[in-house]
Amino acid sequence: MATSTAKATQSFVPIREVRDGIVILKDGGLRSLLLGSSINLALKSADEQTAVLAQFQNFLNSLDFTLQFFIESRQLDIRPYIATLEERSTVQTEDLLKIQIQEYIAFIRDFTQRVNIMSKSFFIVVPYDPALIDRREGIFGGVFGKPTKEESSSSFEQYRTQLEQRVGVVEQGLVRCGVRVAQLGTEEVLELYTKLFNPGELEKPVTLSKNYGIA
Repeated sequence: MATSTAKATQSFVPIREVRDGIVILKDGGLRSLLLGSSINLALKSADEQTAVLAQFQNFLNSLDFTLQFFIESRQLDIRPYIATLEERSTVQTEDLLKIQIQEYIAFIRDFTQRVNIMSKSFFIVVPYDPALIDRREGIFGGVFGKPTKEESSSSFEQYRTQLEQRVGVVEQGLVRCGVRVAQLGTEEVLELYTKLFNPGELEKPVTLSKNYGIA
């Protein structure tokens, strides 16, 4: 009889935990996630476009570590907006305004069914990978045994300091390019990864942009 060799889905996820908004990988690496705003270059003059691109080039050339830029495209969930309109319609006392709201709701529903409207979120992943010997003796395990809670916490704080310095460099560089940046907290990171690993889940709308005021 053949034995099952199937592994749990979690075994394929390279994340060990999320602590204080920082992703800790199974290999000991740390990642911080930033949410960035977008820039519509088409609305800028030729000189402004050149200036933005030159500033972004200077920012990339100034880095001594790698970055990952990730763009998430998702079909826009219009249900929360429709629910808000319906709520306003129920409390509306003027018949004409109530009819106009209902007609507008019907228009929005029809339009979104015929046109595939996508929402985009822009993320920057800032990495910090401790030296191999530091990973073995640091947060998760030691050469001579498992580190104590105090040792693990101390190592994490040291690594986080290094990571936060990199995050500061990235934030300053992107702000000079006209991009607003916000660092994700633990709940936002968990929400993002949950939706990435469950792409069919649409029951809960993405709230990252609303939480950070970045569109």
